[in-house]
Amino acid sequence: MNSAEIEAFRHLLEKRLAMLDAEDKLGAEGQATVELDQQAVGRLSRMDALQNQAMSKAGHVRRQSERKRLKAALERLQDGEYGYCEDCGERIATGRLELDPAATRCIDCARG
Repeated sequence: MNSAEIEAFRHLLEKRLAMLDAEDKLGAEGQATVELDQQAVGRLSRMDALQNQAMSKAGHVRRQSERKRLKAALERLQDGEYGYCEDCGERIATGRLELDPAATRCIDCARG
């Protein structure tokens, strides 16, 4: 992989991390504690709020997991190990990395 490709993937990884940060800011309000004042809202409204809160928290967990994958990819990039399959050691296809820049396995190893 040449230096231009490495820099392009670094930019892509950093851009995706920034997108996750922006999504976290938008989702922070949805994770707030749901008030259970029966005088203020009805039972169905509370259930809806609790469900929305649960979905927001699940999205946050998903973003945290993706953030870890992206940061690990940046570390591999820095160590010169980016773009190589962790199972067989072969290069991961550029197209696969463009779709998922945090991919750690080539398509053959990912298929099993």
